[in-house]
Amino acid sequence: MTTNEQEFARARGAMPGGVNSPVRAFGSVHETPRFFVAASGPYVTDVEGREYVDLVGSWGPAILGHAHPAVVKAVQDAAAHGLGFGASTPGETELAELIAARVTRADQSPVERVRLVSTGTEATMTAIRLARGATGRDLVVKFAGHYHGHSDGLLAEAGSGVATLALPGSAGVPAPIAAQTLVIPYNDLDAVREVFAARGEDIAAIIVEAAPANMGIVPPAHGFNAAIADIAHAHGALLILDEVLTGFRVGPAGWYGIDPVPFAPDLITFGKVVGGGLPLAALGGSAALMELLAPLGPVYQAGTLSGNPLAVAAGRTTLDHLDADAYARIDAAATTIADAAASALTEAGVTHVVQRSGNLFSIQFAAEPPVDYETVKAQEAYRYPPFFRAMLAQGVSLPPSVFEAWFVSAAHDDAAVSRIVDALPAAARAAAEARPG
Repeated sequence: MTTNEQEFARARGAMPGGVNSPVRAFGSVHETPRFFVAASGPYVTDVEGREYVDLVGSWGPAILGHAHPAVVKAVQDAAAHGLGFGASTPGETELAELIAARVTRADQSPVERVRLVSTGTEATMTAIRLARGATGRDLVVKFAGHYHGHSDGLLAEAGSGVATLALPGSAGVPAPIAAQTLVIPYNDLDAVREVFAARGEDIAAIIVEAAPANMGIVPPAHGFNAAIADIAHAHGALLILDEVLTGFRVGPAGWYGIDPVPFAPDLITFGKVVGGGLPLAALGGSAALMELLAPLGPVYQAGTLSGNPLAVAAGRTTLDHLDADAYARIDAAATTIADAAASALTEAGVTHVVQRSGNLFSIQFAAEPPVDYETVKAQEAYRYPPFFRAMLAQGVSLPPSVFEAWFVSAAHDDAAVSRIVDALPAAARAAAEARPG
């Protein structure tokens, strides 16, 4: 039997850092990454045969639980007819129709047309190109700490893996491209007004995470999304709502459907859940905007694997099974785990807050709820690695970074939740004993 250490050593000889996505290296938690070989329901199993209760969920897509029988069967059935055709399939249309039908509020939908792509990075990159093509402007406004994929113009002050590695951006991004992105503090309407007052006629769009989950959970201030939509529209710019993480996870219509104050995004990007665990993402908007994309319009986008029939089958089946009962189970399990984490940390005397956006939540080691990237970075992040390692030692797999959300699935039953709850007190004591440096 191989070990995780042996697998990691072998991987480092074949891939940069031994991984294909940086956070998987477990660098910020000072631990050997686990190499998984199987998953079922709320559990994952590593190469050593050890089972863990999983709170990563493939970073969101496994919302029904790993290897859900209906999703697996749908993929197997699709594979039996061919892995891909490089041509259109009825399944693509069915998924696009399903996305548009779900993203509604008070019988209104901002999604009239959908373009399927393969990754969230592709979706946001295409949305920005489309916004620039529609407005004839070059500049994009983003918020510090928000992560919209790894395309050149969007890595400045990004959260998630970039926050974990303490990088302000990325080498290899030309300065003129970086200069087309204006980065401002999150939850700060005065900053939004100021940037539009100064550069409004040059700004094509604001891009925002619907409810940020890539610097830990930092909910939008009440009415923030509606306010930035109004400011953008007043200056002839668009609002791109990034729901790659929140879309179809926090509710049937994503964050758009549950934000306390209704608002009107122009383009919405989707990923994670919409592909059911296979590489698939999407963007949607009004017919007038979306039909600026080729082949109807002048904004070019293409992808050999876009709308792959296996990914489409997984996404469609996942959405079909995300009914009211599934969301109720996810929400209940998330509440139990989040409350138990808060209680354990309080009992251990650890300064913390547990922030939530729907069923997404995360721990922030701070006295006051962080509201933006600066306050997120000011937390006592050194407490997370021992907390993480203690949970892992007890058979619970958490996101390997304090800057990530925890993901609960509909398969997290009482037994799985109890294992998590039972592990929390020891992890909280480990966090309490942590020291900086």
